[in-house]
Amino acid sequence: MSESPYPSGSVRALLATDLVTSATRAALEARLHAPPYTPQFFEQDTYELLRAVAARLLPQPERPAPIELAPALDQRLLAGTSDGWRYDALPPDREAFRLGLGGIRQSAQALFQREFEQLSPEQQDAVLQAVQQGTAPGEIWQTVPAARFFEELLAELTETYYAHPLAQEEIGYAGMADVPGWTKIGLNEKEDREI
Repeated sequence: MSESPYPSGSVRALLATDLVTSATRAALEARLHAPPYTPQFFEQDTYELLRAVAARLLPQPERPAPIELAPALDQRLLAGTSDGWRYDALPPDREAFRLGLGGIRQSAQALFQREFEQLSPEQQDAVLQAVQQGTAPGEIWQTVPAARFFEELLAELTETYYAHPLAQEEIGYAGMADVPGWTKIGLNEKEDREI
């Protein structure tokens, strides 16, 4: 490993320096070079629905291959882990995500008589907007608050997106340079290694 500064905005170049611990490097490299994923928690059709929803909530038209967001959620739910909290109006995560995705499916059918994945981008957005606003049709939304589910889903997908090295590269994030630690923590202070 070299100690040379990394080019501005290049997380991949930063990963090649001695500024990143081996554990952090391994985690980010695994995200950067993830193999094709087969769902293990969700049924295949529900997993494809999740992928389609993620593609509308966090579109990536500039990428030749988008950052896949569904695998992390599928893996987390399979493991039964959580971020340590949930809205009391929602059931536990495994049940909430199965029901919530089922609710999106019901809403697409009620509004457009088609599967969500078969809708135009504008129709998909209309379904998701109804879920976000808590006005989505479907019997599942009688027991699962649509707006709360939408907020939980969006937060999880956003967290997964920005945990990926390519998304970090887009915003110039260098927080994974964890070997030397962080001493300049005041407003507008930067470490020498930050560009």
